[in-house]
Amino acid sequence: MSVGETPKTSTAPVDRGRMDKRRAILEAALRVFARVGYTQASLDMIATEAGVAKPTIYNHLGSKENLFRHVMTETAARSNAKTLEVLESFPNDPGELRPGLEDVAHKLVDCYCDEQSEAVRRLLYAEAVRFPDLFDAVRASGPNQFTDALAGRLARLANAGHLRINDPERAANQFIALVYDELPEMSALGTRPLDPEQVGQVVTAGVDTFLRAFGTGGSVSGPDASG
Repeated sequence: MSVGETPKTSTAPVDRGRMDKRRAILEAALRVFARVGYTQASLDMIATEAGVAKPTIYNHLGSKENLFRHVMTETAARSNAKTLEVLESFPNDPGELRPGLEDVAHKLVDCYCDEQSEAVRRLLYAEAVRFPDLFDAVRASGPNQFTDALAGRLARLANAGHLRINDPERAANQFIALVYDELPEMSALGTRPLDPEQVGQVVTAGVDTFLRAFGTGGSVSGPDASG
């Protein structure tokens, strides 16, 4: 530092502390909303859960409605970031297509069935009438991004001749449905644990059906393709 220069004070620790407190409030709010619902939840309950003063919530996130909107969209975005990591192991080798898709499906199910994702899903459906715009906002900050990314991976496989797909986005939605859509009912919307063996059966059957619909002769072959 030269003579006469004023030392610079870093604001990073202050910013980090503020972000950590905001994150704590959002996570506490999700737990409270999931436990008692939007109507019964109060900022006093959320403040107690987060271990902060009620004015702190107002300072960071404002009203209960604003807090709820942030909880839903930001939790969906964080969950989506984890889900997108699933595609890092997406198969490109046609010889590994079936086991690769099963691996992706298992990881996807783990993400979709984690506690926070299930809580957001239940709240989204429960409050659809009160917050009709929030469904699209949550989809945009989470699942739609994954579907688009998955569609891109499937399109590459189709362009390389490993799958027969005319509409990659629809195929991506169908893949997700085949490996996941049975599970919310089996888990009572995430309120009871899933049997790993049953999850494995759903995933295997889903991948098998997907490859029967979109696979080529080589990609369809596998231990479950002869049924």
